[in-house]
Amino acid sequence: MAGRVNLSEKDLALKANEIRQDVITALVEAKSGHSAGPLGMADIFTALYFKLLNVDPKKPDLPNRDRVVLSNAHICPVLYATLAQRGFCSRTDFLKNLRKLGHPFQGHSNNHFDIGIETCGGPLGQGLSQAVGMALAARMDGAKWHTYALMSDGELDEGQSWEAIMMAGKERLRNLTAIVDRNNIQIDGFTEDIMPLEPLADKWKAFNWHVIDIDGHNIEQFIDAVNEAKAIYEKPTVILAHTIPGKGVSFMEKHFEWHGKPPNKEEAEQALQELRTLRGRIKSEHE
Repeated sequence: MAGRVNLSEKDLALKANEIRQDVITALVEAKSGHSAGPLGMADIFTALYFKLLNVDPKKPDLPNRDRVVLSNAHICPVLYATLAQRGFCSRTDFLKNLRKLGHPFQGHSNNHFDIGIETCGGPLGQGLSQAVGMALAARMDGAKWHTYALMSDGELDEGQSWEAIMMAGKERLRNLTAIVDRNNIQIDGFTEDIMPLEPLADKWKAFNWHVIDIDGHNIEQFIDAVNEAKAIYEKPTVILAHTIPGKGVSFMEKHFEWHGKPPNKEEAEQALQELRTLRGRIKSEHE
């Protein structure tokens, strides 16, 4: 469809790296915000918006657009950075105005249809319920668009998440795909220490979902998983995307302490240097 772009996998990886750099730049400017989750999900957001979704920045209210619900709304810096890179909003505006009053780039995403944000993201656990409603509405209207719900693993501590999972399974919503950021951390520590989730795949299967496990940093695997989800006609699909929180920045990776804090100026400089050089594998033009 006209709303899609079609970058190669190499170009998608390079774009994801640019998006990670923009996340760091915006966070250090804002002096607040979440670091680990946005960096970990950059590959998935890039693949969605630059390969898979039927969306059009020139027509953000396109009636047949795919719907994206960001349930774990605290990782919205990666959503904003991706939307800016895709042309839905000004990149400069985002980099300078994350979490500033009077701008659409709040600390938890608010619905701004003009820049491609469908719903408000507040307390964790509500997004999948919103997505279930959208998928049901699409089926009732005979619409062909698909709904994607992006979630954290930590929000699966919330009972509302499981009510929505049960409802979607009961209704056999084949036009709904959930994408869980399985990064194993939440604000207070590791998920398996706070509220163990495993065997996670079996739990979703028990609620009548098709389950796909992938490496969330393997863009090819993710694209294949989304295409597989579209081919499943008898039930909704969940993609359990195993990611590294803080991906691409050595001192952030796998440290839950970076769940909800931004880098300071010196940390941001180191992070950007690592991202620009892919940890020294290429020479930076900034050197």
